[in-house]
Formats: sequence, C-alpha cells, structure tokens
Amino acid sequence: MSDVAVIGAGAVGLTLAARLAQHGASVDLFEAEPRRERIGSKAICMQRETLEIWARLGIGQAVADRGIQWDVGRTYFRGRQLFEVHLPGDDEHFPPFVNISQSEVEELLEACATSLGVRIHRGYRFTALIQDAEGVAATFVTDAGPLTHRSGYLVGTDGAHSTVRHAAGIGFDGYSFDDRFLISDVRAELPFTHERHFHLDPPWNPGRQVLIHPQPDGVWRIDWQVPPETDADTERTNGGLDRRIRDVIGSETPYELVWLTAYRFSQRLADAFRVGRVFLAGDAAHVMSPFGARGLNSGVADAENLAWKLAWVVRGEAPPTLLDTYEAERKPVARENLEVTDATMRFLAPHGALRRAWRNLVLRLAPRSAWFRRRVNSGRLAEPATYAIAGAGPPEPGLPVLGSVAPDAPLPDGGRLRDRLGRGFVIVVPRAIPTGRLAEEVDIGEASVYGDTRAWLVRPDGHLAASLTLGEATASEIDALVAQSVV
Repeated sequence: MSDVAVIGAGAVGLTLAARLAQHGASVDLFEAEPRRERIGSKAICMQRETLEIWARLGIGQAVADRGIQWDVGRTYFRGRQLFEVHLPGDDEHFPPFVNISQSEVEELLEACATSLGVRIHRGYRFTALIQDAEGVAATFVTDAGPLTHRSGYLVGTDGAHSTVRHAAGIGFDGYSFDDRFLISDVRAELPFTHERHFHLDPPWNPGRQVLIHPQPDGVWRIDWQVPPETDADTERTNGGLDRRIRDVIGSETPYELVWLTAYRFSQRLADAFRVGRVFLAGDAAHVMSPFGARGLNSGVADAENLAWKLAWVVRGEAPPTLLDTYEAERKPVARENLEVTDATMRFLAPHGALRRAWRNLVLRLAPRSAWFRRRVNSGRLAEPATYAIAGAGPPEPGLPVLGSVAPDAPLPDGGRLRDRLGRGFVIVVPRAIPTGRLAEEVDIGEASVYGDTRAWLVRPDGHLAASLTLGEATASEIDALVAQSVV
C-alpha cells in the first residue's frame, strides 16, 4: 500500500508524483501505455511559474536552456500585420515563456520521479475504484491479468477522457467546437526564430486562423483551424498538407514533416475536483482551448497545489480538512481560464452574422485605432493564480498580495529567494527575527519588494500565506501562522 496512487504519467501526473515524493509521501504512478514514446510536440508553451515548479525538481533550468524563448508576438489580419507584442524583459530568473515539446519535458520528469523513489508501473490500464474510510482500492488490467492496488489517496491525471473521473461519478459539463484543428511539427530553416505569428483570416486559410510557434532544433509548430470534415491522413496524401505548409514557409524552402494530428478543442469543467479520497488534476479536471497556453501550465499548478497538502496530511502534520482547500483554490482558477479562453474562441470563431460582423470590423480598424486594437483577442497569455486567503485584508500599496506567488528577490549572501522555496513553509524577513520551529527563516536583507517592516509566510507551493508586522513577530506567532495555513 502506498500513500498516494497517481493514474496517468503525463506532465501533470509526473510533476505531482515527483513533488509528493519530495515532500516525503510514498507514490505509485500508473500508466496504461506500455512505454513512453516521443509523439509530437503536444503542449509547447511553458510559463515562468511552471519552470519554477520544475526547478524545485531540478529540471527547470534544463527545460529553459533547451527551450526557445520567444519575445515577439505578431498578429495579422488577411496577411497584414495588425500589431506586435514584446514580452517583458525583466530581471526574473526565467523568461515569461519558453517553447519546448511536452514529450521532451516528460522524459526529464520521468527520470526525476524515478530518482526520487516514485514507483512507475507501465501497461496498467485503470478500470475501477472502491474507496472507504481508510483508503482507495484501484483495479487495473495488465498483460498478466487484473490487479488491485490499495493506497491512502488516489489522483486522476489521466487526461480529458479520464477513466478516474468516470469511475468516481464526476460530471464533466461543457462543449466542443465544431471546427477541427490540424496540428503539425515541421522542421525548416525560417528567418523569424524567436517570434510567434498569429494569422487571422489569411488569404491561404480564409475565414479561419493559423498559429505558428518556434521550437528547438529548427522545428515549427503550425496549427490550422480547418472545417469539421478535414481528415489529417487525407490531407497528407492528397497534397493539401503540402500546400498549407508551403503557404507558411514559402515554395522553395526545404522542410521535413515531423508530426501531424487533428482534433477538436473543448471547454469543460469537472463538477468536483475531489470525491472523498479521490482527486482530479490537469485535463482530467478541466480542458480548454490552447490559445493563451493555459492547459498544461494550469495542470502543473494543480499538481503543485495538491502535492504539499496531500503529503502534509499523510505525514500527520495537517488535518484532512486541508485537502478541502485544493478544490476551493484550484476550481476558481480553472473557471477563470475557461472564461478567458471562451472569450478568445468567441472572437476567433464567432457564431452568428452580428458577432462575425463586429469581429471583422474590429480587425479592419485595428491598424488605425488603438481602441480597436485592444479588442483583438488572439489569446491572453497564462499567468500564475492568486488564491483567496481567509482573513486577508486589502493589499498594501507597493507590497505583494497575499495568495499570490511570492516574488523573487536576491539574497544578501548570493542566490535568490525562489531557490529556497518549495520544501516547507518559509518565513521571509528583511532582518533576523526569532524563527518558529515550523518555518525556515530566509533573510532577504533591507529594501526589497517585501518592504522593511513586515515578515511574510510562504507556503510550500510558493504562494504567500500570511504576513505580520515585524515588531509583533515572535517564534510562537510564526508557528501560529503556519498552523492557521494548514487548517
């Protein structure tokens, strides 16, 4: 019997399993596929906070170094550039986004999880579960026959068609878009290496969109919005795919097709993220269109939020009520992501003559009017969530907001604050104070984003949990803050 069973060895499941193990939980990870294969890019845009989470596992820097940092986003309408967006260049350790194949990241995560003691079982197809007051019994089909594994808790990270979600009886309301999207990885030498291109209604895909993203090794991700009846294999054999690629890269540029698929985007949210001892995370709990890169990034944040809470409960350092905060914090984030991506899709694929006329008017006038340019919606990029913290008052001007990700800061003896986060609770102070036994003290020196009059409590997932005036901070009060954060 393990503390936690995780079903699904994608990026979210691997992140969750590895972080659980780091926090001291015993973990079994089950995957239906008999072996890992690098099949296409899948999700590619990795947000800064996702890299920070993976840095706690020791792979964040490798992902950032391997990936392509794109800093210019260009948006076009009917072949004419409407505007360009420059991602901010600041003093953060990681860039706002890097592009790298999800498949490649999963290989790094699997090696990391294995080194941390996660037991990975491949060729185990989950079929059913029974839970009681003491744990969960999961049934699998394997080559050797049926098998039952018992664990204290079980988490489904098994994707949009989650068998765990079905077995737990959790609804998954929402809808799918009519149009399909043709997705390809193409290797070619193109001149705009560090740019993202979004084409609205281009002459070579009229009435629909094309999105172009750079990846490592000269590979480009090209997404075409296509009619519902479009078939990927037919496009490949009848020359349609070659014509589409040539429209993007030019008639003379050599290229290699690395991967091709087609699918429909959906907008769906699970009725619950938890039933008893069973949890959902990532696409098993929410699916959304990819515009804005909110899918994988929000799933990794699910994993980071749940990992420390489950580990603290199984170690007996927090009451089971702490687990209620997982859905309370992550479901509103999923709902907001769905609202944002739904607004994008309503703009990109408007239903009805009136909405289509308004969208076309916005696009026609955007080159000449800043007011109309601001209404062009090609996807609002993902940002870290800010959780509602019980008892938090209004934010103080110039200081961080409770519930948000703790801002990074240089440390007086070298290094950075974010490197000290992720293992347990941390108290961030501008000068030494008595430290409670439940929190590690990190002295960030004078004059930082945290001010010089307050102490700040950071949760194991890097979010700010509480703060208090330095003159009031004693060891017992710090311990009280930690205790309040796990109730």
